[in-house]
Amino acid sequence: MSWKASERLMDTIRHYSKFPATGVSLRQMVQFGERPSIGTLFRASQFLAEELPIRLAHRVQELKSLPDGLNEMPSVRRVQDWYAQSFEEIINLGRPELSKEVRDRLLNPGKFYNGKGSILSEATPNPSIREGQYASLPSTQSAVGNNKKLHATRRYFAMVDDTGDWPPDLQAYNSKFAQTLNKIKRRHDGVVTTMAQGILEYKRKRQRLQIDNNIQNFLDRFYMSRIGIRMLIGQHIALTDQSHHHDPTYVGIICTKTNVRDLAQEAIENARFVCEDHYGLFEAPKIQLVCNPDLNFMYVPGHLSHMLFETLKNSLRAVVEAHGQDKQEFPVTKVIVAEGREDITIKVSDEGGGIPRSAIPLVWTYMYTTVDRTPNLDPDFDKSDFKAPMAGFGYGLPISRLYARYFGGDLKLISMEGYGTDVYLHLNRLSSSSEPLQ
Repeated sequence: MSWKASERLMDTIRHYSKFPATGVSLRQMVQFGERPSIGTLFRASQFLAEELPIRLAHRVQELKSLPDGLNEMPSVRRVQDWYAQSFEEIINLGRPELSKEVRDRLLNPGKFYNGKGSILSEATPNPSIREGQYASLPSTQSAVGNNKKLHATRRYFAMVDDTGDWPPDLQAYNSKFAQTLNKIKRRHDGVVTTMAQGILEYKRKRQRLQIDNNIQNFLDRFYMSRIGIRMLIGQHIALTDQSHHHDPTYVGIICTKTNVRDLAQEAIENARFVCEDHYGLFEAPKIQLVCNPDLNFMYVPGHLSHMLFETLKNSLRAVVEAHGQDKQEFPVTKVIVAEGREDITIKVSDEGGGIPRSAIPLVWTYMYTTVDRTPNLDPDFDKSDFKAPMAGFGYGLPISRLYARYFGGDLKLISMEGYGTDVYLHLNRLSSSSEPLQ
């Protein structure tokens, strides 16, 4: 029996979609998560119980109104249903009845941090994003003016007075909320590939080779929003599951001392392994890493691994295809990591023949791939988003760029046709920039 959205649910979704999302910075997540007690987690659940439905509602509304029949494609409809169903599950979670005393305590700032800990540091504007670049609502809508007031009242987590015990209802609600988030996260695992399948259905039906700018911009917003939703959900699940606390450098899924060299080394090994496997090589092209072994900064290791792996995989593919699989000695690809005050920059330089200048914009379009046959995507393929094949369906670079921009960084590409390509991955180390969701 498949799930179907009721008319009443769609009305509620329309209502929620009129509210703006509240961006959160990496530093706020860490400051909040350093003391995840029952009371603090309950406040976090309350924030997410309001914030996630708003973000999910924006996506449902946008998926419903996609142009040119794209919203009618079976895979796009399926993704829309997943978002609507997740929305319904969150708003239907009954909240516990709280006594006045407990409510007051939840609103009363903690005594620790010398009494300064009540409100987290402000998020600053994201340096890599133009205002409104990923906003789901065009800024011309008159409703936006009224929403400003609503916006200011919802803060990302404030600290809680955690000196005494909490009633068992709170603990029960926290674990029920985390279970619901877990179920939602699993439901959405296949969103990227299912959406790609939807674009494929659309291209076949309309007999198009390329997607136009509107759809490209929609996919940028859609995937950027997905990164944000999964970040908040993953962070909350990890904080609720206290078993993660054996490593003091981790706050949820954020590592306060992410070691760049270790992650780069691991990504290099993974990319070379996939390359050997794909081309049947005895040894993949070599990759030289230049990086200060003690370089640490606050980041989400999963995001950085993903970007490095995708970038290196592209470089190795270019090198093997430019020089031929039977070549004895391939030119070495270099990975150089530089540390600035604002940014940590990782440059990947390959000698894979480069890309013509006219084709550079295409590198950032979804479903553009240099491989002639775009694979037919089995919906169960690539559930994790991370273990993509050597030559997938042209999602590696555009999605990696969104991961970089999400926390105020960027991904740039400079190519010398006939020689090779340099990819620059900028990572913002100031950690105070807001998510690009305003």
